[in-house]
Amino acid sequence: VHVLSCDGDSFVSKFGEEGDQPGQFQKPNGIAIDHDHDRILITDCFNHRVQLWSLSDQSFLSCIGKKGLRDLEFQYPYGIAIDKHHHRIIIVDNTNHRLVFLSSIDLSFLFSVGGNQGEFHYPIGIAIDEDRHRIIVSDTYNDRMQVLSSIDGSFLFEFGSQGDQPGQLNNPQGVCIDNQGRIIVADSVNNRLQAFTHEGHHISSFDCGRENPLGVAFDEHRGLIAFSADHRVHVIGANQWLADTSFVWRPD
Repeated sequence: VHVLSCDGDSFVSKFGEEGDQPGQFQKPNGIAIDHDHDRILITDCFNHRVQLWSLSDQSFLSCIGKKGLRDLEFQYPYGIAIDKHHHRIIIVDNTNHRLVFLSSIDLSFLFSVGGNQGEFHYPIGIAIDEDRHRIIVSDTYNDRMQVLSSIDGSFLFEFGSQGDQPGQLNNPQGVCIDNQGRIIVADSVNNRLQAFTHEGHHISSFDCGRENPLGVAFDEHRGLIAFSADHRVHVIGANQWLADTSFVWRPD
């Protein structure tokens, strides 16, 4: 895992190495910052587990999970998010086609949602809409986004369908929420980012050229959107793409 300065131009530190022992990774994927508990959570995808590291000094803390189908077992976990309101960690358990909910207090298993391809089909990305108590999930192989209640994981609605027209998706992956409540989706095979209202209505698209965007994140302090594609991280100004009179640009 690489830590870079906010402007992305300078290297700060890195941690982890290849392997299957505690503190080692095989294809680290999703990442979430748990400020309340001063830790970084990372899905160690090919080791079928989640690793916890100290946010303060980046020392290794512990691992959760192993390969399997049961509680506290995963198969290729991808996205991960912190639900601060409900004190939960939510993990996208990709090949088990489900979301796994853990307590952020004691890391115990709470419940799971999904578990078969009729509900999710290889989900990847996840974001928490704190203002509306909702979970946004990239239901990747179904070429759609699912919106769930963060209270109990119940289904609310879906949006998107397979295609390349505005509002359609092809292998959606990363997802984030900006400070206006808009949903930003990495529409990977369509080589673009797409923005939707919190109700799932298409707003606009950002062309990524020939590159396939994967992860995406919003920096609320600087009004920036970062996305990974072609072995690097790209950063764009949200106000340049999503012009909005209520958007406040904060260059600091």
